[in-house]
Amino acid sequence: MPVRAATAARVRKGPSVADEGSLRVALLSYRSKPTCGGQGVYLRHLSRELVALGHHVEVFSGQPYPELDEGVILRKVPSLDLYRDDDPFRTPKLAEYRDWIDMLEVGTMWSAGFPEPLTFSLRVRRELSRRVGDFDVVQDNQTLGYGLLGIQKHFPLVGTIHHPISQDRRIELEAAEGWKRLSLRRWYGFVRMQSYVAPRLNPILTVSESSLADIHRDFNVPQSNMRLIPLGVDTRYFHPRPDKPRRKGSIVAVASADSPMKGVATLLRAVAKLATERDVKLTVVSRPTPGGPTETLVRELALGDRVTFVHGISDDELGELIATSEISVVPSLYEGFSLPAVEHMACGTPLVASRTGALPEVVGDAAILVRPGDPEELAAVLRRLHDSPEERERVGRAGYDRAMERFTWHVVAKRTVDAYREAIRMRRARAR
Repeated sequence: MPVRAATAARVRKGPSVADEGSLRVALLSYRSKPTCGGQGVYLRHLSRELVALGHHVEVFSGQPYPELDEGVILRKVPSLDLYRDDDPFRTPKLAEYRDWIDMLEVGTMWSAGFPEPLTFSLRVRRELSRRVGDFDVVQDNQTLGYGLLGIQKHFPLVGTIHHPISQDRRIELEAAEGWKRLSLRRWYGFVRMQSYVAPRLNPILTVSESSLADIHRDFNVPQSNMRLIPLGVDTRYFHPRPDKPRRKGSIVAVASADSPMKGVATLLRAVAKLATERDVKLTVVSRPTPGGPTETLVRELALGDRVTFVHGISDDELGELIATSEISVVPSLYEGFSLPAVEHMACGTPLVASRTGALPEVVGDAAILVRPGDPEELAAVLRRLHDSPEERERVGRAGYDRAMERFTWHVVAKRTVDAYREAIRMRRARAR
């Protein structure tokens, strides 16, 4: 029997070890893209550090599946994968349908909704109902689907909300016009479900004071139910590279290219202004939709020879890209935390970030803050940093020091375990 399978078998048959220090943890994530977006990154690093602390961790995930480190067990909970990169919004073949949840998933997509949080929660509820007694605690990574309420009947359940998706909905609706607004309202219909489930989970982990306030306001979660645990940075990959020179005039951003909330359009307009006066090159770590709004804007601004998009690179390659850039930017219109901001700072690369959401809280005085959505101010700051090696050195050093002092995954894991034990205690108290 393979080592991991044997370990799982022993854990499944053994008694609970919640009181002995080590915990059996099920981590849930409806999608866990490893190289883009915070959910897959969070899952990988938290699970690795939990195992390093001596806990048994099994990750239950839909597609795209996460990259996980040695010692973490992946339990695949396959969807119909309707949004795969090479065939988004696909129509499954008849032979692919397995049950009524698959039919619900396709029907929701066909009616312009986003089904994955609901359908994953139903599938993982079914999976965990077969394993009652196998886990001491379950942690949900921002699914917030109705199926969690069934899981909660059998396990202590900890929720995680990086930020309420109501913020994404608001920003995208503000940027949309005409029929697109109706389409977006339907797409974000799952937010109503999340706002129902979230107040029924306790405790809920979140990553910043800004997110805590937004969750309380938008999802009506009592502040007393929430625990603030900032995210960490993987210093194995995100660190300065003093042996490798920075590329002259280089600017880097890690942001979903076509999401209005991430502010890439603002950054492109700022770079277009700067490129008329300075020799600069922008690298965006993302994969824009072919022919989509970002590619269209690059053409309109005549930035084809100034902007490069990269995707699918390893953590080490990403760390080197950031550490060898002269300036990094987080141009978002809203952030509940921003792990890229911490990764930029950990690489010692001077950071320019929007003054919005949790970003001022995360970066403190270790970055230059600008108004969100203002390409003129962003261009002016980029110009100033481009022309001043001394200021770049000062801001980069301040960012590095702040990242090392405040953000490590080891601390995140230890504080998360404290929340697990709290959830276990509360369940036992209710059972008395």
